[in-house]
Amino acid sequence: MTRPPLRVGLTGGIASGKSTVARLFAALGVPVIDTDVLAREVVAPGSPVFQQIVARFGAGVLAADGSLNRRALRAIVFSDASARADLEALTHPAIRALLAVRAAEAGGEYQIHVIPLLVETNGQERVDRVLVVDCSEELQIRRLQARDGSTEEQARRMLAAQASRAARLAIADDVIRNEGDVGMLRDQVEKLHLRYLELARQRTS
Repeated sequence: MTRPPLRVGLTGGIASGKSTVARLFAALGVPVIDTDVLAREVVAPGSPVFQQIVARFGAGVLAADGSLNRRALRAIVFSDASARADLEALTHPAIRALLAVRAAEAGGEYQIHVIPLLVETNGQERVDRVLVVDCSEELQIRRLQARDGSTEEQARRMLAAQASRAARLAIADDVIRNEGDVGMLRDQVEKLHLRYLELARQRTS
């Protein structure tokens, strides 16, 4: 019997370059399932999770069009650990369920599952390999300031709310260093692509 696809959990700190790496895998024809995208789906207006979030956090997390104001919600949960835990308790089970559905539909010899909070949610237990996109924390901070207009203090608070760089590297099977240009990233992705194909075929032989 053919085994299901090899599941590679792609993670990394905020502004480490996960999305760029995911796009490079997708360009090689690899099924990529991004839990950030799934997270938006499960909180779509009218969904059960959306209604639970509004009940917990109030109308202040709604945008003018009735959708979630993700910036307002993020500001709350990044400054209050108990609020963040409440949000995760509402969203994570729904995201995991949708991930399982999309993975079954996607096929492929191996899949990339983009899971930013993989360490925090013990996601390594639900994938076959862990791929960490890594860069220095100072570079993360500079990218956050450039991308979001964050102050240095806000950027450091966002980093502090996530698992540490050391914790991510401790569970990594593979590491992509993202401190150069896209060409350097592409070279690393292409080498891993061949490695993952080999591993996937070994599982089905």
